[in-house]
Amino acid sequence: MTDLGGTRGYYASFDRREWERLETPQGRIEFELTTHFLAKTMPESGRVLDIGGGPGRYSRWLCDMGYQATLADLSPNLLDIARAEFGEDRIREIVEADVRDLSRWSDNTFDSTIALGPFYHLTSAADRRKALEELMRVTMPGGTIAVALMSKYALLRRTLSIRDERHRMAEASFVEALLSRGTYDNPIPGRFTEGYGVEPSKAAKSFEEAGLITEIVASTHGFATGLEDQIENLRSEDPDAYVSTLEVLKATATDPSLLGTAGHLLYIGRNAPR
Repeated sequence: MTDLGGTRGYYASFDRREWERLETPQGRIEFELTTHFLAKTMPESGRVLDIGGGPGRYSRWLCDMGYQATLADLSPNLLDIARAEFGEDRIREIVEADVRDLSRWSDNTFDSTIALGPFYHLTSAADRRKALEELMRVTMPGGTIAVALMSKYALLRRTLSIRDERHRMAEASFVEALLSRGTYDNPIPGRFTEGYGVEPSKAAKSFEEAGLITEIVASTHGFATGLEDQIENLRSEDPDAYVSTLEVLKATATDPSLLGTAGHLLYIGRNAPR
């Protein structure tokens, strides 16, 4: 079983940065595209589990949209931020939980579940299967399950982008593990810890094998990767062009040719009748 102690510590060190991340140029596009596809596929109302939701930016969106949201995460620090931001009356529940063990909830508790982070850190295939089994168990038949994924190529790009990490490209075992198994490790304290990156062309495979019916596989940055600052500038300089750009991003984000260059992917599937 993947030891998530390092992951818990990594996110604990974020403090408010994880809350503010979705207000950066990169995060804003990710949020716009993710919520677009969630709104497109989720039922109009009902109970939703936001597992791995950190300080609750997506839970806040769910509440604003009228859903009964439950926020769960490994990090008590991030959940404390959520409690301060929400107040206990806006959200149904805020609890500490691991996506691999959702036993506090009975079968078919939620109309939809979203896991927009936990699968980044599950390097064991057995853990990913267990997490998906739990998501499917607590989600109503016919309900939607949304999972954020990282591409293994994004992890390669991340390594190359950081001065004191790029030397690892000379480590044959590091490169082989990432390319063949999607597994990534980082021994530097305080950095992105163990990670898992999918082969983009096979992003839906494990979900479909488990019984989900694929609705959407999308890039949550689309063709905007590397252009986020320029697009952010449009927000104030030319609002009409900014809105139009977002619409084009939404319309093209599922193009298979863009999935291969994506940093983050969003999988949404429907829970088959049991």
